[in-house]
Amino acid sequence: MTISPASASRRDFLKVSGALGLAAGLAATLAACGGSQKPTGTGTGADPSKINKDGTITAGISYELGTTGYDPMITSAALTIAANWHTLEGLTELHPATREVYAALGAELPKKVDDTTYEVALRKDAKFSDGSAVTADDVVFSFTRVLDPANKSLYSQFLPFIDKVEAKDAGTVTIKLKYAFSLVAERLSVVKIVPKAVVEADAKKFDMNPVGSGPYKMTDNGAASQKLVFERNDKYNGPRPALAKSMTWQVLPDDTTRTNAMTSGSVQAIDAVPASNLKTLKDPVKVAAQQGFGLLFAMFNNTTFSNVKARQAVLYALDYAKICDTSMAGLATPATCFVQEGHPAYKKAKVVYSMDAAKAKSLLAEAGVTTINLLCTDHGWFSAVRPVIRENLEALGVTVKYDEKKSADTYSFIESADGAKAWDVVIAPGDPSVFGDDADLLMRWWYGGDVWTDARMHWKGSEGQKAIQALLDEAVKLEGDKQIAKWQEAFDKISEDVPLYPLFHRKAPTAYNSSTLENFKPISLTGLSFVGTGSSKS
Repeated sequence: MTISPASASRRDFLKVSGALGLAAGLAATLAACGGSQKPTGTGTGADPSKINKDGTITAGISYELGTTGYDPMITSAALTIAANWHTLEGLTELHPATREVYAALGAELPKKVDDTTYEVALRKDAKFSDGSAVTADDVVFSFTRVLDPANKSLYSQFLPFIDKVEAKDAGTVTIKLKYAFSLVAERLSVVKIVPKAVVEADAKKFDMNPVGSGPYKMTDNGAASQKLVFERNDKYNGPRPALAKSMTWQVLPDDTTRTNAMTSGSVQAIDAVPASNLKTLKDPVKVAAQQGFGLLFAMFNNTTFSNVKARQAVLYALDYAKICDTSMAGLATPATCFVQEGHPAYKKAKVVYSMDAAKAKSLLAEAGVTTINLLCTDHGWFSAVRPVIRENLEALGVTVKYDEKKSADTYSFIESADGAKAWDVVIAPGDPSVFGDDADLLMRWWYGGDVWTDARMHWKGSEGQKAIQALLDEAVKLEGDKQIAKWQEAFDKISEDVPLYPLFHRKAPTAYNSSTLENFKPISLTGLSFVGTGSSKS
């Protein structure tokens, strides 16, 4: 999935999937208290005796490189996000596997001065990979460029609570809030700190070859080689140091090629293990399927499908048991709410969709729909789902005009003048939980910004959109149970209006070599994380 709204070309990518909010309550408590997390040892739990300090990590990645770069202000493609986990830092970070919030570039988690003021002291002697010192000016610059409406950064919608960020001194920043907000520590992680001088000197060069303060530095962006190459950042002095000398990620979108690379030993880990291979991979290869928020959604064109009955009809038409149990080999659970069961804010939604062909036919007839223009992205992991959805809709007696495109092409098409009315339903994967797990952030990704609501769904300005935005704006100023209750009101409203709605939440299957990777943690997000992972392979 994707979104990068700086320009039409920047908005072509939406390939992000999966995550489970495991530590939201703890993180909120830490943020509210202004507490700190002191790393012990390497901060990884890895056994140093099993790690080759000059070791290498090799991986096969299922998602293709998009045409966007790596600039953390704009990129949201799955592959670039995963790369940035290793090369860039925010003041705080959410661990991709555990979802714990920890102080990254900040020496401690944000210190609460009063209800609307926080301070963050930077990690002493922190440096970017080019050797330049990280300063408060770099932090202010990084936040300012994200928050500036002229830059059209999608990440700005995750920070509605921030009034301004200022340098208190060379090593400390002050964060002024518009109102009290309980999730400051988690939410600051969406802004990665970049070197002001480097970006201002050549923003395009930085976009393709980012300079950060993370444990690794990128030496090959994959544009020509289809391999991303990283080396240990010797300037890094933070809590999650690189435990390998280098990493190479092969871009392997083909399922067979990627699986063969795993079984042959040419890579040590792959994401998106095909369902047919889940039981065929043998020791020392391990397979883990982590439940997360990651979902497959139906998005509706509110220009051509403005009648809510038509949108609901599509959702009532689908055979969720066949989709989840057969086509997804049990790696998916039908959605009963916007968030997955087990999420801290979960409550069964007011409307839960299950297969009811008679009801679907009746609703389509009431809406006057006789033809459905169905557009699907071509992601391999839900290839067996697409024909089921098509068959289910055709069984209603309507004409289904089917098309299938690459993810980037899908979004560029529907945002174009020619494509704006040439589709009714898009089926695609997505998951903003790579940025955070709280319900507010997850909903704002799709229902809060103009790219999705205006350029894609054409839902902006509708009564439903206004109502959900109002609920989000109310909830963000609340805390605890009152906040969760307001989010649940929004879940109910979304289940009724369904401008975009999950069909299922999935488990993300990962395969890895347990004999050569030390402290590798499979994640429920799209992609792979080697934060805190070592290797015995040279």
